[in-house]
Amino acid sequence: QVQLVESGGGLVQPGGSLRLSCAVRGSRFSIYDMGWYRQAPGKQRESVAIISSGGRTNYADSVKGRFTISRDNAKNTVYLQMNSLKFEDTAVYFCTQGPGTYWGQGTQVTVSS
Repeated sequence: QVQLVESGGGLVQPGGSLRLSCAVRGSRFSIYDMGWYRQAPGKQRESVAIISSGGRTNYADSVKGRFTISRDNAKNTVYLQMNSLKFEDTAVYFCTQGPGTYWGQGTQVTVSS
């Protein structure tokens, strides 16, 4: 059974940084593309960043230059480094394999002063 477990969310002031982690169990992690999505209250879930099995990355325009997705295949973990956080980054962040085939439970990120 594939399990994705996110961690690293929390409360941060505008301009601050957080790093999210997603540990994947039960799959051949290295052969799958991975992604981070987010869902703000009252809004649809949206793609934030994708990393291919080969390491190519793609970002939503709203986070380009501020967020970095990376992966460590030895640790079966994907990361999302978030810098220069803004109020509008507040959301539940989800890790996904596929992307879209398997999902984590989500981790809350709140940007507030």
